[in-house]
Amino acid sequence: MGARRARQAKGTKSVACCPYYHEAIELIGKRWTGAIVGVLLNAPAEGAGGMRFSQIAQAVPELSDRLLSERMKELEARGVVERTVLAGPPVHVEYRLTEMGRALQPALNELRDWARHWLDEPADEAAQSRARATAATR
Repeated sequence: MGARRARQAKGTKSVACCPYYHEAIELIGKRWTGAIVGVLLNAPAEGAGGMRFSQIAQAVPELSDRLLSERMKELEARGVVERTVLAGPPVHVEYRLTEMGRALQPALNELRDWARHWLDEPADEAAQSRARATAATR
């Protein structure tokens, strides 16, 4: 047990990771989960209906249906997303964020702002920006 742990210098205070923080990062930080929650945050407000699976899939085109289904089940199980089956014909399913899911908005807005400030723009956007700048100078 102790072999894997780094030795702590005598007299220093241990700094442990908060288990709540860790669980939140593991949930929202899973591949594609942040994008899914972001799409649902931009969905119409209460009373206007949720989003259908196909709408979410279309909003995140690189995401496979299998992985989207898996992530939606995880988010539903944790209480972040609510799944509603609507009688048909045809029967269809809508997803919307719960109160818990909507409460993520300020944190995700801050993360978006941080990313825009500190991270490079994606390669395809950078290429498009250079192309526009080149065209403008001609």
